[in-house]
Amino acid sequence: MRLWPLSRRAYPKHLLPLASERSLLQDTALRVSDGRIFEKPVFVANEAYRFVIGEQLQAVGVVPRTIMLEPVGRNTAPAITAAALVLSREVPEALVLVLPSDHVIENTEAFLTATAMAADAARRGAIVTFGITPKSPETGYGYIKSAAAIAGSPGCFSVARFIEKPDRTRAQALLSEGGHFWNSGMFLFRADRYLAEVEEFAPDVAAACRAALAESSRDLDFLRLGEQAFAKSPSISIDYAVMEHTRAAAVVPADMGWSDVGSWSALWAIGRKDGQSNVTVGSVVTRDVRNSYIRADRHLVAAVGIESLVVVVTDDAVLLAGKDRTEEVKALVEELERRGQPEAVLHSKVHRPWGSYQQIDVGPRFQVKRITVKPGAKLSLQKHAKRAEHWVVVRGTARVTIDDRIFELHENQSTYVPLGSVHRLENPSDAPLDIIEVQTGSYLGEDDIVRLDDVYGRAG
Repeated sequence: MRLWPLSRRAYPKHLLPLASERSLLQDTALRVSDGRIFEKPVFVANEAYRFVIGEQLQAVGVVPRTIMLEPVGRNTAPAITAAALVLSREVPEALVLVLPSDHVIENTEAFLTATAMAADAARRGAIVTFGITPKSPETGYGYIKSAAAIAGSPGCFSVARFIEKPDRTRAQALLSEGGHFWNSGMFLFRADRYLAEVEEFAPDVAAACRAALAESSRDLDFLRLGEQAFAKSPSISIDYAVMEHTRAAAVVPADMGWSDVGSWSALWAIGRKDGQSNVTVGSVVTRDVRNSYIRADRHLVAAVGIESLVVVVTDDAVLLAGKDRTEEVKALVEELERRGQPEAVLHSKVHRPWGSYQQIDVGPRFQVKRITVKPGAKLSLQKHAKRAEHWVVVRGTARVTIDDRIFELHENQSTYVPLGSVHRLENPSDAPLDIIEVQTGSYLGEDDIVRLDDVYGRAG
């Protein structure tokens, strides 16, 4: 949550366009989209993000092999193990490239070169990680110390040890010593070899993942892992579960313009800077401003006489931070959550499988939203116990169900949904539908929804 207020718990950073016009997820998918080199990718995701991920992949023309849904988060080792099990069913010796979807890699050619080196070693049985050539004594990354070169695998070295995130003094000593690299969290291995290592060093993870796949089910375009079985897996990273124990660990050092964009200062570091070392995004005007990161999501931001600050403005929140203290944003968000601030979790624009809604105004006994419904999509058939709704069509065509009536509305037409009425909103056209919804009543929370029918399988 260090990239709040842009990243929020309900819409995390890998779904956001932070380093380009595309989201980090889309950039990651496109990085391995060359069919001459890579097969169709497998995505492992939290089920809460399944529809957004599907839409984002479709938008950039990436067709996944499958999107596997985790019913609960259990860190990287179980997620990777479940994917490796699926792939090994078809090709036991398949090469598996593991890529976090929230990283930036600026030099794709260097990435592909490093991947080819790692693949050569992986075919021989190595479990390869990618070590990033360090630029500075960073304390936010783990480190890898390389050992001897691996015979017959140019550019690949055995691993002497993994080092936890050091303090600055220790990090500087590692850089001075040489032979140390940032741990990128990317891996390449043969599926059967990795699974054998999991069976040896983390058998509880292997057993839980096998059972979760045995209990899995298809849900639209998704593979839903069995919840009870997957929840029994220890929550553990691949580093702790396998890499720190295996005798097959190897590292390919690489300088590929990598960043895990874990903070606003990291985005400043990789951003395009003006003559005063400022990175600005959006509608920003500056005067006598230096060494700062300023981002305006919707509003104009004007800054005078500041230095080494991060300023991020969204439509419902403003962040001001010293550029050297952006790691503390996470603690700030935790405090917002303790206070029950909805801005810690949700954007004013909330994505749903049928489209999105955005809060425009709210007050005693009323709330105004803009609702956008994708072509051909429809909301659940539902009713409310504590609110009525007024709908005004501002763009497109709406098909409306209210109790036993079904009718269409066009631009500038409106209708009223009485409290307690069974109703549904649909978009029957091939163009987006925008409506303004005015809710009135004693309670306006999203949990005042009783779904009677839902094409997306949501209950309640």
